[in-house]
Amino acid sequence: MSVKNFTDVVILAGGIGERLWPASQPSCPKQFMSLANGVSFLQAAILRGLSLNPSGKILIITRKDLLASVSEHCASLMKTVPEDQKKKISEDLCIIAEPCPRHTCAPIMLACKYLELTGAPEDSSILVLASDHVISPEERFAADCALASETARKGHFVCFAIKPNEPSTGYGYIKQGEQIVPGVHKIDQFKEKPDLETAKQYLESGKYTWNSGMFGFTRVFFENELKICDKDVYDAFENFKTASLPPQTTLNGIKYIADWEAMEKSYSQTPAIAVDNAIAERTSHAVAVEATFEWDDVGSWDAFERLFEKNSEGTVEIASHNSFVYSDIPVALCGVDDLVVVIKNGSALVMKKGSSGLMREVVHKVKEGSTKH
Repeated sequence: MSVKNFTDVVILAGGIGERLWPASQPSCPKQFMSLANGVSFLQAAILRGLSLNPSGKILIITRKDLLASVSEHCASLMKTVPEDQKKKISEDLCIIAEPCPRHTCAPIMLACKYLELTGAPEDSSILVLASDHVISPEERFAADCALASETARKGHFVCFAIKPNEPSTGYGYIKQGEQIVPGVHKIDQFKEKPDLETAKQYLESGKYTWNSGMFGFTRVFFENELKICDKDVYDAFENFKTASLPPQTTLNGIKYIADWEAMEKSYSQTPAIAVDNAIAERTSHAVAVEATFEWDDVGSWDAFERLFEKNSEGTVEIASHNSFVYSDIPVALCGVDDLVVVIKNGSALVMKKGSSGLMREVVHKVKEGSTKH
């Protein structure tokens, strides 16, 4: 008996990734950075979606100013994949360029409306992925997605729960409730990013997991729950009842939608809210599938180093130890230890290892043009 996996995949690719400044910047954010194997974060997410053999669409929702870059990464990937995946990208992948940022709930609702207009059935199961995570191995991810899809089809909003291996203050947490079936729990509570002491308590209790920011549900469930949980967002998309798809356009051989009257009208009315806040925390049908795969959102330079390890070419170390260099130009380290040195896009970051928590403040100060400490 074949196991049904998700029919459609939605990849959210409009983020800035400011915690990896200066390599990640608004005009060229983290999802376009290359992993150790030369594949970009975005391309890895597309491959992840393709690995599930979805029968429906693969949608990439991004910002208008990133449309060209997203299409280039898709076109580049299409040249390297087997013929069946090349055909899938050509026929069923579409980029939708948002007119303005509206967090994560609006783009997911937009995806649902697009799928409805393309004839997708109400019970289509949709997997929402981030464009900048690292996940392995593929087999475990596919198996967990099959369980998540099966669970979603029973009328649940599925979150992927990651077992924590450290008291991280960088993630939201899920407090697990009773087990529904092996590998699936009810969710007792969502917790915002905690301080360090609270994170330690969560870890010690064994009752909390990280919220990965990946979700699964059926199209009809999402729309019905949104109507109950956040009517402001739901009402903003009411104009799609009389909408039609715009003419098909391609860029670099990849289908895309950028100027769509119905989308622009909805986005002018919808509030900017995360799907976590709009539905996950409000619905009585949220459950967590315990991930058996390895996961990292690579949300800090400390995490980035764990994945890459090797210094950039041209790095020279003299009487220096345990530093990480990621640079476009040669860097010499003399008499220093435990540093992260990043020189990209005409900017430089020199940071003591373990100080990633200061990055938001760093980016804020850089934006201000301030040199104050």
